Amino acid sequence: MPSKPSSSSRSLARTQRTRTDASLLLKYSEKQMLKPVVQEETTGCGIASVANILGKTYSEMKNVANAMGIHASDESLWSDTQYVRRLLSSAGIQTSPHEIPFETWEALPDLALLSIKHYQEKGKEFWHWVVFKRVNSLPFVLDSASYLSSNIRQDFHAMQPKWFIKVENS
Repeated sequence: MPSKPSSSSRSLARTQRTRTDASLLLKYSEKQMLKPVVQEETTGCGIASVANILGKTYSEMKNVANAMGIHASDESLWSDTQYVRRLLSSAGIQTSPHEIPFETWEALPDLALLSIKHYQEKGKEFWHWVVFKRVNSLPFVLDSASYLSSNIRQDFHAMQPKWFIKVENS
């Protein structure tokens, strides 16, 4: 019976795979001119995530959202999923009707809105929206947070999703 690889050899293999994925992602982003949208407001992650899906700028998506009565400063939206669905629906994009519990990165659809950085305040759930994409079998996350050094992420171990919303390819 073959022996199991040691934890150090598994770690090395994971590191090499991550470097390969990162170089493929860099080539893809340069070729496709992948420019992630960065949120321009502290609470604008939902608007920025929808902009990332639709290929719009933050200000374009903010204008659409504001015209629909959706404002990043509206605290009632910070723990709501319907407004991102409404924004996507207005562009003809379908989403899953309910949040789907996260199980593994491999089980995610090729395009999804993902909730990370969950916390509770006064008994109410809050989270940060990001976009999960898989292109040519290469998974990555578009994270609109302005404090990140790169808004294209593959540090999957650092993100702890709770659930996701499936997005039909746009």
